[in-house]
Amino acid sequence: MSDDQSSQPSKRSWLEKLSDTFSAEIRDRDQILQLLQEAHENELLDNSAYHIMQGAIEVSDQHARDIMVPRSQMVVIEPGDAVTAILDKIVESSHSRFPVMNDDNTAVVGILLAKDLLRLARESDFNPERMTARIDEVIRPPVFVPESKRLNRLLRDFRETRNHMAIVVDEYGGVAGLVTIEDVLEEIVGDIEDEHDPLEEEDIQELGDGRYRVSALTEVEDFNDFFRTELSDDEFDTIGGYVTHVFGHLPKRGEAVTIADWHFVVHTADDRRIRLLDVTRSGRRHTAPELTPHLASPEERL
Repeated sequence: MSDDQSSQPSKRSWLEKLSDTFSAEIRDRDQILQLLQEAHENELLDNSAYHIMQGAIEVSDQHARDIMVPRSQMVVIEPGDAVTAILDKIVESSHSRFPVMNDDNTAVVGILLAKDLLRLARESDFNPERMTARIDEVIRPPVFVPESKRLNRLLRDFRETRNHMAIVVDEYGGVAGLVTIEDVLEEIVGDIEDEHDPLEEEDIQELGDGRYRVSALTEVEDFNDFFRTELSDDEFDTIGGYVTHVFGHLPKRGEAVTIADWHFVVHTADDRRIRLLDVTRSGRRHTAPELTPHLASPEERL
């Protein structure tokens, strides 16, 4: 019997189980995930399709708080910002949507789209003073969602309203962070890279003002050479593995830890590993950095 013929019974067996599952009332998602895993192992689903289907099923278990950009990392339009300052923020951050804060900088009162600012620039003959005077005309009303909002429902709302950003509020109505439709989609399909994301081959990218963006795949030895640190590479080859060990769990985006004189914030991560880290000098040193991490408290992140 040929290899192709010998493999047919197992494939038919899996397809029969799949047919039986969907012909009956489905009560257990774990059963579906198990079948998808078997299909992946039997090479009936490639790696990308498997993870997308897995992500689509598991996304309903996640909430806005799990993937939001924390308030401390939000790039916002502050009271009194002139158009020139706003343009600088757009260029530096490469974002397309920006929360607009109220007069005392405690609440979000609107959302500014970069494309709306371009339209205003043309209508104002590219005069900064005229643009600043008319900025309120192009600020859109914000959409607020609770931290507990499930991602599958949030994605549905994004699609129905054609809105791409929501402000996440805590139980007291305060701003906890923000979430975008791209954030939700990345939980399903994985990271969506665009032309503004740093290239993976640039392991350490200087952002200015003492800030760095570091690939989690950077060798610990290379990290030590660049930052003049002495982190041990006996157990972990990459800085991502080292930082994950210090956390004691796989951290999510926005989680922070201080190691030696350096403060690490998870910039990008998926359900398998850290991808990018934001690194700044903390000014604090621990005598045994790999054993005594400083986890940022909620107050430090606000």
